[in-house]
Amino acid sequence: MNRREFLSTSAAQALAPQRRPNVLYLHSHDTGRYIQPYGHPVPTPNLQKFAEQGVLFRRAFSGAPTCSPSRAALLTGQTAHGSGMLGLAHRGFSLSHPERHLANYLQSHGYDTTLCNVQHETKAGTVPSLGYQRVLKTASNRGPDAAAAAVEYLNSKPKAPFFLSCGFFETHREYPVSGPREDPRYTLPPAPLPDISAVRQDMANFKAAARVLDDSMGSILQALARNGLEENTLVVLTTDHGIAFPAMKCNLTDHGIGVMLMMRGPGGFLGGKVSDALVSHLDVYPTLCETLELPKPAWLEGRSLAPLVKGSASSIRDEVFAEVSYHAAYEPKRALRTERYKYIRNFGDRTLPVLPNCDDGLSKSYWLEQGWKDRPIAREELYDLVFDPNETNNLATRRERPAELAQLSSRMDRWMKDTDDPLLRGPVAAPHGAQVNDPAGLSPREPVTVLP
Repeated sequence: MNRREFLSTSAAQALAPQRRPNVLYLHSHDTGRYIQPYGHPVPTPNLQKFAEQGVLFRRAFSGAPTCSPSRAALLTGQTAHGSGMLGLAHRGFSLSHPERHLANYLQSHGYDTTLCNVQHETKAGTVPSLGYQRVLKTASNRGPDAAAAAVEYLNSKPKAPFFLSCGFFETHREYPVSGPREDPRYTLPPAPLPDISAVRQDMANFKAAARVLDDSMGSILQALARNGLEENTLVVLTTDHGIAFPAMKCNLTDHGIGVMLMMRGPGGFLGGKVSDALVSHLDVYPTLCETLELPKPAWLEGRSLAPLVKGSASSIRDEVFAEVSYHAAYEPKRALRTERYKYIRNFGDRTLPVLPNCDDGLSKSYWLEQGWKDRPIAREELYDLVFDPNETNNLATRRERPAELAQLSSRMDRWMKDTDDPLLRGPVAAPHGAQVNDPAGLSPREPVTVLP
């Protein structure tokens, strides 16, 4: 670890209050904003209660709509490519500087760091490199078992200050089969997909997974209160990216990069506040630094959310960026989102969908039956989010708004240069031993190529 990147522990303690807040980081797979507090007909009463007690960010975006890159961006405070995480950790990609991970940073400043269940920033067996001092044992990776382990930890009255990361496999596919509370006949499909029986059943199954997630997170939040830890614990509750449906996860529209982000606890994160400001996952790390009164590392690229919460500013940024390089297969693309517009640039020479980057399921099968694999992909995409919030009318191919297209393209170029995006130097190579699918395939379950 490059210790010059941190203040010493003793110096940090001199700057910090005597009773620094604990940090509880609750995170899920593939939930997007499809929960009750964001207005969707997906009952999540525990998360609704949490939102009404804390602060909800309605326009929060991940750094990438794919699992490891998104989490790496949040937990290093850098772009996914800046962190080195250009693909999935379990497929051979890794952080360039694991010492920059939030757990390492907090541990270096006196925090007791614990991981419960899911993480996606490193391979199994190398978790200590991220800075976790212990990993809780769980009976399985499912929500109730993860919650039970986290509750037991909180019941033990852990040493303060602590950082507990508890990750949930829900709402990743495969979903459980819906029960009586998720009748597909009365279920609304997600916006990009048609209202037909197969899609309704798919969404009903998602709702069943969301119910498990809500119950599990709720039990942890209840344990936090029961053990007298609620008042001095800053809770960050989020997900990695959009839901695992076609045109959502692994896509750079708002359906893919839009995420739930709610916080509750010290620093003004109380009172049922709702913010409409554009914010990024990259903003979480600097927010924690400010709230915990710890020095901000030089590598951070985000901005603190504190001015939004305290009411001293109505916005902290006028743009967010997101990216994909690898998921199951190589699909290089970058996006810029402003208040009004979304600009997406697709790199490489492929002009058809990269289907292995969409998880298999009922909705995907339906789209494939309707000819999805032959629908062309444009090199550039421009959407007016005021009149086209679902991002279906590509103004770039219609040669509309040429001034806006040129301006946003220039801003994209500047961001890529400022962040030393490897795509500027040509196609991005996967590391030795990485497992990748053929972009021309149909499913992530097809045989992979292990790169030499």
